Amino acid sequence: EPVPTPRDVSPDVTVGAHIDQFCRSEKKKIYTNRCTFRNCKKKELIPVSCTVCRANFCLKHRHTTDHECPGTAATSKRTPAIAPIFSQTAQAALQRQQRQASVPVRSVAGTTVAAIQGTMSEDEALARALALSMQEEEEASARASRGNGNASRSSIPVGGSGASSNAAGSKDKCNLS
Repeated sequence: EPVPTPRDVSPDVTVGAHIDQFCRSEKKKIYTNRCTFRNCKKKELIPVSCTVCRANFCLKHRHTTDHECPGTAATSKRTPAIAPIFSQTAQAALQRQQRQASVPVRSVAGTTVAAIQGTMSEDEALARALALSMQEEEEASARASRGNGNASRSSIPVGGSGASSNAAGSKDKCNLS
């Protein structure tokens, strides 16, 4: 709240007197968001609420696995009471995922590495990859230098009533580069 100050009086004196006598400053607690995890007395400046159980926690206990959220246990068990909530399509998709998860998965990375490297060792494969990379870089720089040679030529106006007329004025002109 602004404090009016007369011309002859120092603003410091006026503000000091205002604070001492009339100021109704709001003395509100800042750290009111206490963690609800058992035996944790930490307070946070801003509320950190769990999206599942809606309780307030500190930054250390904010994840559902950190504060043993009762909501995660209920959703992970998929009890028959909760099952009617899901549509038949969702239930079928969940069953497919569970069946696919139970099937052992081959190492895709191992087969692709063997297909690419063949009988080369890691060092040989790395050397080959570096050589190919350097070769691609040289080809790209050669292409760029060839491209700059073509760009240096000026454009040649074609058509219309001659090269001296304004290009924006006539519609039947095109530029060749």
